[in-house]
Amino acid sequence: MRVENRKARYEYNILEQYEAGIVLKGQEVKSIREGEVSLSDSFCRILENEIFLENMHISAYEKAREKLNPKRRRKLLLNRSEIHRLTGKVTERGFTLIPLSLYFNKRGKVKLQIALCSGKRKYEKREVIKKRDLEREMRSQATE
Repeated sequence: MRVENRKARYEYNILEQYEAGIVLKGQEVKSIREGEVSLSDSFCRILENEIFLENMHISAYEKAREKLNPKRRRKLLLNRSEIHRLTGKVTERGFTLIPLSLYFNKRGKVKLQIALCSGKRKYEKREVIKKRDLEREMRSQATE
């Protein structure tokens, strides 16, 4: 089971990618296993040398006793050196940390793939669309 943030690849230029663990409650893991999660409009924020995921929606697990806020702040687990590197780049150069995908690794742990990104301009987005359309036309003509 893998949840993708498809909008992120369209809106941002991806410079570096990292794999991070995420601190979750048990009922949130069960909801993720059922696919009740959305990464759209989520982002990462650095607070006091720690990285937190903001605005990721995990629907409440039906059979849970305790009801959690579906968009609560969740802590990400990275090496200290990675956190310092990301902190420097985000504060100095104005880059953004965006989650790309959420998945289970081979050992059953929930992992989040985050990326250091810079925003695309409107004309860059148009160029990507034109390029994709041209490639699609070329493929269709080649198969005919």
